Amino acid sequence: MKQLEKFFMSFVHAGRGIAAGFSERNMKLHGVAAILVVILGFARGLSVERWAIILILIALVWSAELFNSSIEDLSDLVRDSENLTYKATKRTRDIAAGAVLNAVILAVVVGLIVFLG
Repeated sequence: MKQLEKFFMSFVHAGRGIAAGFSERNMKLHGVAAILVVILGFARGLSVERWAIILILIALVWSAELFNSSIEDLSDLVRDSENLTYKATKRTRDIAAGAVLNAVILAVVVGLIVFLG
């Protein structure tokens, strides 16, 4: 029974992680964008296949932003514990932010294809 409880608690912890991610400014922006895209999708009457594409893209961008936020948090911990400057963790932060930008660009391009194609 203990294993089953641990399994279900992992979902609770993951949910807390997603909620914590939405406390970040950029994640809120991605959330608003997702809501607007979903509204537009209903207005346009997207097919099941196109909905699948849109939902995958939303998940991709949100996941990239969650990873970015966790990397920033870890960078802060390392910087503070090792008495480093911000510059010491800048490259790591920039790479993580670049991953988010990459996902957003892909989502915009594919989203345009889905909605305009």
